[in-house]
Amino acid sequence: MRQIVLDTETTGLSAEGGDRIIEIGCVELVARKLTGNNKHWYLNPERDSHEDALKVHGISNEFLRDKPKFAAIVDELIEYCAGAEIIIHNAAFDIGFLNKELELLGRAAFTGHVHKVTDTLAMAKEMYPGKRNSLDALCDRLGVDNSSRTLHGALLDAELLADVYINLTRGQDALLIDESDAHAVGAIVTRVDLRQFTLPVLLANDQEAAAHEDLLKQLDKASGGKTVWRQLPISPVA
Repeated sequence: MRQIVLDTETTGLSAEGGDRIIEIGCVELVARKLTGNNKHWYLNPERDSHEDALKVHGISNEFLRDKPKFAAIVDELIEYCAGAEIIIHNAAFDIGFLNKELELLGRAAFTGHVHKVTDTLAMAKEMYPGKRNSLDALCDRLGVDNSSRTLHGALLDAELLADVYINLTRGQDALLIDESDAHAVGAIVTRVDLRQFTLPVLLANDQEAAAHEDLLKQLDKASGGKTVWRQLPISPVA
């Protein structure tokens, strides 16, 4: 399964209120590894960014004047993302803007072109309830270097999110536990991706096999011969 980590920058916060996408960054993962097959577009939104949005992304209205409009890149974007799992932080925001841009062109919703959408913000809230789960906060928590992120940028944020996603789903204790939680009372459940390990097969020696057989005989006696390990598998009904 191809995975595309996607981020957008916009002129403001409301797609329904007329705000538009000004930047799209996409980073490809195959088998949980970066491929380098990334996509990045600056777009002319045909309107100015709100002052507060400018403070976030720092992309001037003048810089965007000669950039292509969304209609010019939509086919390339859809072809690139087709059939992939799309990974987004706070997916409702970006998907809302992508759907609005497609709607303005009379095109089908973005989610109709992809396999599924995974929201890393929802994942983080489940793993770290009650904590800050912004991209910066997750970078700090998971040891992802975000020192170059002075302003929001779609491609940089997608690259950081790719690292965050890999760490979120890796399941290593060092990545899942805050130092502040080190002495917390209670069990800690971790998710371990065994695909990253080559597991050896250890066969029982004669002594271990004999001990196992002796244990099965004891179970046979205690259960009246109903030990499930002794029973043949039942063929499925046709």
